[in-house]
Amino acid sequence: MSKVTKIPTHFRLLTSLRALGPYLRESQSKEGSYLFDCLGVCVNDKKSPEEREFWGWWLELEQQDNQFAARYRIGKYNSLGEWVDEALPKKAVADVNRIQNSFHQSLLTMLKNEYEIDVVLHDESVEFV
Repeated sequence: MSKVTKIPTHFRLLTSLRALGPYLRESQSKEGSYLFDCLGVCVNDKKSPEEREFWGWWLELEQQDNQFAARYRIGKYNSLGEWVDEALPKKAVADVNRIQNSFHQSLLTMLKNEYEIDVVLHDESVEFV
C-alpha cells in the first residue's frame, strides 16, 4: 500500500519556504503557487542603488497534485523592478548557476524531509548546469 502525501497548509509551507533564505516573494505568492527570485549579479554597480539592474533567476513553484513543479527562468531584473527573459552574459553564468543549484538542492531537501513532497522540473523550466 503506497503512502499518500498530504500537502501542508499554505501558512505552514510559507514558514518553511521563508527559512530557505531571502528568495521568497511572499506578497506575490498564493496558496499552491509560490514565487522566488534571486538578484545574483549586479549589471552595473556604478549606478545608484535604486537604478541598479541584476542578472539572476526566478522560480514559479506550482502545486500539482501531491508534488510541486518548478519552473525556473533566467534573465535580467531591470530598473523598473521587472524580470525580463534574457540570456546571461558569460561572466554572470557561473555565479547565477551556483546560487540556483544551491537553492534548488535546499528546496528539494526541505520539502522531502519536512513534508515528503517531491519537486519536478516543469516542462518550460530553464536547465541549469
